[in-house]
Amino acid sequence: MLVGVLLVALAGASLFVGVSDVSPAALLAGGSQSDAAFLLVASRIPRTVAVLLVGASLGIAGLIMQMLVRNKFVEPGTTGVTEFATLGMLVTMVFFPGLAVVGKMGVAAAFGLFGTWVFLRVVRFVPVRQLVLVPLVGIMLGGVVAAVTTFFAYRLDLLQSLGQWAQGSFATVMQGRYEFLWIAGLMVVVAWVAADRFSVIGLGEEFATNLGLDYRRVVAVGMVVIAVITAAVLVTAGIVPFLGLVVPNVVSLVIGDNVRRSIPWVAGTGAVFVLACDIVARVVRFPYEIPLSVVVGVIGAVLFLWLLLRSGSRAH
Repeated sequence: MLVGVLLVALAGASLFVGVSDVSPAALLAGGSQSDAAFLLVASRIPRTVAVLLVGASLGIAGLIMQMLVRNKFVEPGTTGVTEFATLGMLVTMVFFPGLAVVGKMGVAAAFGLFGTWVFLRVVRFVPVRQLVLVPLVGIMLGGVVAAVTTFFAYRLDLLQSLGQWAQGSFATVMQGRYEFLWIAGLMVVVAWVAADRFSVIGLGEEFATNLGLDYRRVVAVGMVVIAVITAAVLVTAGIVPFLGLVVPNVVSLVIGDNVRRSIPWVAGTGAVFVLACDIVARVVRFPYEIPLSVVVGVIGAVLFLWLLLRSGSRAH
């Protein structure tokens, strides 16, 4: 109930926060043909919807990744998936510069899918009990891929262009530039349909196989969901760090680890979190705007540290 109230309140506030006057009074005074009404339809509503979709879908991507790896400290940003998708974006900029956005998203998703597969293969050799070691391996893998991407982007004089794509911000989101995020929303529905299977996968391959579940097929579905969500968010809003890590963990502390029960809570909490951070990014240096990734990164890092310390204290 509280999440729903916050979601409605923050979504309403997001529509009216900004440099241009799009207040209810301006809308009523100018009518449907006013500049305020145009900005509301062309900019504020698409931006708010995009923020909601990014928050919900990235939270779900993190939840599924944690089920696949059986580790609470992983998400696309700490497993190298985001870095692989960014490498895919660089490939499109070099070899297919005129490719449409949907094509860029497809290439980024393919690279993200490959990155997910590589990470899952690598963590097979990491002891499951070493909770912190798994995300460290993912961060190192992502660091290597990011270094390769940065090197070639620098050599090809594409570093600034790549940085504009990767910077997490909704400042340029307008009508006609956010619709691909509905594909990420569709992946949330897929995750909800397969929620029970992901819950079983989280118990281990042997247990899932004994229950008659096709382990490889469910893992493949999860990989596709994670890759498509990561790519859709990357080509639309850039990289949003820590979201897929902290939101599922906070929800898990409240309602447990049942995926079907957690999915609506994770989606709602993720949307509320990103909405709040986006509003802060717009007002903290008003009338200027700082990148959303900065606000989410600072708050997410603090929450991640708290979760890490909490996990360590419980282990002892």
